[in-house]
Amino acid sequence: MTVKSLNEALHEAYIQARDMEASLAERLQVFADAVRRLGPHFQEAVDRLVARLKEQRVGETAPKPGEPMPLFVLPDETGHLVRLDTLLDKGPVAITFHRGHWCPYCRINTRALAQAQDEIAAEGGQIAAIMPDQQHYTAALKAEHDAPFPILTDIDNGYAMSLNLAFWVGAEMQELMTGAGWDVSCSQGSDTWLLPIPATFVVGTDGEVKARFLDPDYRKRVAVEDLIEALKSAQ
Repeated sequence: MTVKSLNEALHEAYIQARDMEASLAERLQVFADAVRRLGPHFQEAVDRLVARLKEQRVGETAPKPGEPMPLFVLPDETGHLVRLDTLLDKGPVAITFHRGHWCPYCRINTRALAQAQDEIAAEGGQIAAIMPDQQHYTAALKAEHDAPFPILTDIDNGYAMSLNLAFWVGAEMQELMTGAGWDVSCSQGSDTWLLPIPATFVVGTDGEVKARFLDPDYRKRVAVEDLIEALKSAQ
C-alpha cells in the first residue's frame, strides 16, 4: 500500500470511528484496530514506544490526587492568555493534554468531550485542553469539532515538561510519523519531536488535583463518564 493510499484509508477509518454512536473507548479501539490492520508495522512501533515509556516510568511523578496543580498561563486559539487560577474561580477544571491536531486519537477524544459539554457544564465543570501545536492548528481543531472549551498552546511543551509528561518520540517513530504525513515540527514550530502523554487532571477550586488519569499508551483515554463523575466529586 502506498503512503497516499494508506493515508486515505486511515482517514476513512478515522471518520468512521469519530462519527460512531458509541463510547469513547469503543471509538478509539475501532480506529486502533484499523491502524493495526492497515499498517501493522506502525502499530508494532507504537507498542515498542509504549513499552519504553512504561519502563522509564514517564509521567509517574506528575501531580497526584491531593497535590497542588502547578499554575499555567497559556495562549488559547485566539491568542488570549488563559490562567488556571482564573478558570478555577468558575469551578473545577479538567486539564487534558493532547498530542496535536494531527493525531486521530486526540481528534476523536476532542469530539467526545465536545459532545459531552452539556453534561460537564451541568456539573459545574470545565475543560481546558492543552497541546504543543501553534494557534493556527488549535483553532482548526476547535472549529472541526465545535469545541466550546479553550484549546491552549503549550509552547515547546514547557508546561508538559514541568509535569514530567513530555517525551522524545524516538528516531523510529519520527520516521514513521513523517512518512504518514504527521510532521509535528511543522505544527509545533520546533524540531525537538517532543510530545506529551495525553493525561487528564481534574483540579478542584482549591487548586488541588482531585483525580488523575494517565497512561503512556496514547491509544487509551479517560472515559467521559469517569471524567464527569470526577468533576462532580471535585465540587
